[in-house]
Amino acid sequence: MDKIKKVKAISIWIFIIPFVAINLCLILVTHFHGLFPNRADIIHPVFPYLDGGASISRTARVFPTYLIFKPAMFLTSYLMVKYWLFNKSIIQSLDSNNKYLNKIVFFGLCSAVLLTLHSIFLGIKIDNDLYKFFRRFVMVSFIIFEVVAQTYLVLIFYSLKKKLNKYINKKILTLKIYLVSILLFVGIISIPILVMDGNKFLKHALEWDYFVGVISFYLLTFFMWKKTK
Repeated sequence: MDKIKKVKAISIWIFIIPFVAINLCLILVTHFHGLFPNRADIIHPVFPYLDGGASISRTARVFPTYLIFKPAMFLTSYLMVKYWLFNKSIIQSLDSNNKYLNKIVFFGLCSAVLLTLHSIFLGIKIDNDLYKFFRRFVMVSFIIFEVVAQTYLVLIFYSLKKKLNKYINKKILTLKIYLVSILLFVGIISIPILVMDGNKFLKHALEWDYFVGVISFYLLTFFMWKKTK
């Protein structure tokens, strides 16, 4: 299938682009202090995946790092739209009446739109509680919609695994199921931590690790699809 080749090609970039962008922003803001005209934007070396020393937005919302982060997220959002639409075509060719088909399209496309909105408003400072709530709502909604879309997609592929036998690596599909299960579990148990005051460093570490977990779904997609002639 031609759509499989396109999904395989797109998926690796949906992982690489945001992964490189967030880590490049982290490296610049912690090690290349001369690039930042506002000295208050500088962060001393941290490894937020473990110590939670900074949030993703803290490293990416200032000049010049937002010049890397925002275009990267816009491109990622565009590729995500293509990814979910191509997956829709693949599923339709195998099971046009699948009950989850419209759900993955809805949640997948909404997650891409929400990522774009988050990127647009990142770094815009408005001292208003409603605006701050809106920004948090957009980011949390992106995570929820993305994980739900991923969950529906692995359920569909698992139900169609016999028809997809010559196209997919079943071991990688199983890994994707484990990954989505972990994301759902961690997301649920993290809710009390996120709503409570304090725990700043733990929240930051969760943010970095969870985001990498979410985009790792696309990395596994690349390895799941076999090369087709």
